[in-house]
Amino acid sequence: MIGEVVMETSIPLMMARIIDIGVAESDLSYVLRTSIIMILMSCFSLACGALGGRFAAVASLGFARNIRRRLFSKVQEFSFSNIDRFSTSSLVTRLTTDVTNVQNTYQMFVRTCVRAPFMLVSGTILAFFINKQLSMIFLIAILLLALALAVIGLSAYPRFRVMLKHYDGMNETVQENLSAIRVVKSYVREDFENKKFDNAAGNVRNTQVRAERIVILNGPLMQAVVYLCIIAALWFGGKMIVFGGMKTGELVSFITYITQILMSLMMLSMVFITFVLARASISRILEVLEEEPEIKNPCNAFSEPVTEVKDGSIDFKDVSFSSQMIFQTVCLRI
Repeated sequence: MIGEVVMETSIPLMMARIIDIGVAESDLSYVLRTSIIMILMSCFSLACGALGGRFAAVASLGFARNIRRRLFSKVQEFSFSNIDRFSTSSLVTRLTTDVTNVQNTYQMFVRTCVRAPFMLVSGTILAFFINKQLSMIFLIAILLLALALAVIGLSAYPRFRVMLKHYDGMNETVQENLSAIRVVKSYVREDFENKKFDNAAGNVRNTQVRAERIVILNGPLMQAVVYLCIIAALWFGGKMIVFGGMKTGELVSFITYITQILMSLMMLSMVFITFVLARASISRILEVLEEEPEIKNPCNAFSEPVTEVKDGSIDFKDVSFSSQMIFQTVCLRI
């Protein structure tokens, strides 16, 4: 990820040199040499991004596998009262939906939360290096976006938690119908069970829509800030070019850095929103892992639990059968 970011932040500087040196001085050889270097840098950035994506996928899948193993092992230690406290449907949801949410968040965290902050810091430094006055534009935008994301996250988290509880209810309805399908058909209760499932699925849909209504505000807000920053940079930067305070290539590269910085913020905001959903799943997973089984193995050394079953096989040694023995046994029974 760092290699990809280094290449992406270096390419705008090369582009500015092409405009300010190669194009301004009509030096075609300089333009060709710099263009070839930019192509090589893009290929290297592509290779780094592909490797980073692969490693992030492998890490997230292994992370989810370890969580599921821990959860399943913990459930095996539960007594019936522990299982009743969570319900079977809730445990199934935690082993599937909740773990998947955490897996996706972990993968985005590994990729985005390494790439985006490094891109944000390096892009900000290079933008300040080009023009300090124009850099104040996206600094104000960063503060406004951070405030907006905090409001969105605090509002969406409780709604996602309610949504996951309705997931438990829907899974419980499905489990009851599958395990007692013969009883349902025997008493002709198909219509009643269909309405019951429709209500459970409707609750999941309604709560998810309520949560997503807040989350979807993130995209339009980010796009509006990006384009407003670009407009402001073009307006003030154009005036600086007219009065000789800035070069054309520097303005082009500065706009590129604005796009990279704000896109990094957009990526971080998406990770933040995903983490809001995963936070509810993480708390539900921790509830299972931190649950203490009510039936435990005794600590007394004289009453240790039996963990191995002794060999109960039977060996036949010096045993023989004959027709006379069978005849005598039959006569005795008669």
